[in-house]
Amino acid sequence: MFDNLCKFLAESFSEDYAAWLLGRPIKLTKLSPTELSLEPIRADSLILEQSDDLVLHLEFQTEPDENMGFRMLDYRVRVYRRFPRKTMYQFVVYLKPSSSDFVYQDSFQLGETVHRYQVIRLWEQSSDIFMESLGLLPLAILTQNPDPTVKLKEVATALDRIRDRRVKANLMTATSVFGGLVLSPEFIKTILRSEIMKESAVYQEILQEGEQQGLLKGEQRGLLKGKLETIPLLRKLGLTTTEIAQELDIDIALVNQFVANQGN
Repeated sequence: MFDNLCKFLAESFSEDYAAWLLGRPIKLTKLSPTELSLEPIRADSLILEQSDDLVLHLEFQTEPDENMGFRMLDYRVRVYRRFPRKTMYQFVVYLKPSSSDFVYQDSFQLGETVHRYQVIRLWEQSSDIFMESLGLLPLAILTQNPDPTVKLKEVATALDRIRDRRVKANLMTATSVFGGLVLSPEFIKTILRSEIMKESAVYQEILQEGEQQGLLKGEQRGLLKGKLETIPLLRKLGLTTTEIAQELDIDIALVNQFVANQGN
């Protein structure tokens, strides 16, 4: 879900992300991995956007990845093959604090070939620019701050100022999901209003994702399993077990049992 959420934000607010990463609010359009000559590696985590003269490659990671350097080189070569005249900027953004050496890795070497890219560890970033741009607001909770509870309240205040209800719902849902990396669902619910989140495209995608995972298995049991796997995300959005049962159209006893098992 984090992959899809990051894609949604980067594609919906491409100028905000360009201003943050490139220093200028360039209008970017989505570049599909299928436009490259080979099948992509882990396309689910890949964000490619382009303008007339550049390509922006983004990878958002919750956990360290020892293969990240090779992936960055691989996509650099693929993009060069397709767009040899375009400048390419590559960023790996780590969302969750880690002491692993991999989150500090910003190059890959194979023999005499050395490829470099840029790495951003959100927990080391000042929250100032994130609080000033709509598309970056949901990530502010993960930036450098002494108390994430205070930062969540600041983000909630900024979200309340948004007049477009659809935009507010999407950003509030994204904030709730990212907030789940550092705060409890119970606290998040006291700050963010779940009834608004239910109107967001992100929220609907969470529900659909569970159903699709089950349908791929081609059986009713698989559909139920897919719905159950959606429960943790809905809890991060602050929904009660009763509300989750209603949204997923399953028995509340199953929800309670799943939550109890997760706690063991």
